[in-house]
Amino acid sequence: MQKQLLIILFFLPITLIGQRNVDLDKFGFSVQLRSLPTVKLDSTYRTYNVEIENTKLMQSLTREVDPERMVELDGWRKLPEGGHLTVTVRLDDLLPESFTVVERVEDIKDKQGKVTGTKNFYAQEVTYSFAATAVVTDYKGMHIYDQQLVNREQKQKYRSPEFPVKQLAEGYFFLNSIKLTNDLYRQNVTRAMHALSNRLSQDFGYSEVTSNDFMWIVGSRKHPEYDAHRKAFQQMNSVLFGMDASTPIPDVRAKMKPVIDYFEGIKKRYNSTSKHDRKLRYASFFNLAVIYYYLDDPQSMMKEANGLVLNDFDSRDGKGFESVAMRLKNQMQIANVNSRHFPIDVSKFKGPYETTQPVLSKTN
Repeated sequence: MQKQLLIILFFLPITLIGQRNVDLDKFGFSVQLRSLPTVKLDSTYRTYNVEIENTKLMQSLTREVDPERMVELDGWRKLPEGGHLTVTVRLDDLLPESFTVVERVEDIKDKQGKVTGTKNFYAQEVTYSFAATAVVTDYKGMHIYDQQLVNREQKQKYRSPEFPVKQLAEGYFFLNSIKLTNDLYRQNVTRAMHALSNRLSQDFGYSEVTSNDFMWIVGSRKHPEYDAHRKAFQQMNSVLFGMDASTPIPDVRAKMKPVIDYFEGIKKRYNSTSKHDRKLRYASFFNLAVIYYYLDDPQSMMKEANGLVLNDFDSRDGKGFESVAMRLKNQMQIANVNSRHFPIDVSKFKGPYETTQPVLSKTN
């Protein structure tokens, strides 16, 4: 009997050591959702129109480029006029400011790689400037904000093709001024309108986006939770993979319940103050916080974040999750929604002056 007791005491430390060591691996996944507005507006505002102002010098080029068509606000309906928001874009002249010729010298080599001479190549470099601004107002006349799209102080450069004769380079822009001015204007306007669209969609829009994230999963093969951890992650990943920005959250949450129950059970079963148990609980708090984030439940996410802090194993993550949960809660309040997953049919949105069927915009 005493010998059996000695054997148990001999192996007990080995068992405890095995329990203290648990490796956690990052398992990545992707989720589709809607971005939410970051600027607070009346939540009934869902239509907009774009007005373009330009100079006489650039009028013909502006008609060819059609910048109004390029401006997009995700999740809103564009009207030809009379939207809840009016985006007024001012496009200034594209002005060449200085002309220089740059030289490049190229070595001439024979078949053995020996330098036998040089060739000179010349290109014209044109410094030019362009300016564009946008003003956003609502249909009641309230000024929302101004946006500097391109500043004339931001000098830009155009470089011509290379020529073996310097004089050909010196006259290149003058001989091709109409085409080059048209091309440069089109490039700059297109870039400015894309920047404006991104800003508008970030501030007011409901874009469909893909978020890449990760969870902590047991990586120690001999750990008793190794298989169950992977099974829970696979089930979670399958549920999230099957949803998109228009999928209602209640259905997703019901499918996610077994995963949530499993990680909650981990916290109860491994409840000691040992490093092993705190690390395993850390993974559960972390993973649950991530799950609740994508279930659009900042309140439950905050609870898990607090648990991370109190668990005292890398509590910095808990502080970070608290900040993320608060930001998500604020975003949903700004947008007057309780989820980032809902269908959008822009054709059903009416402008403030529409009393009958919506008038189709140029992009519908």
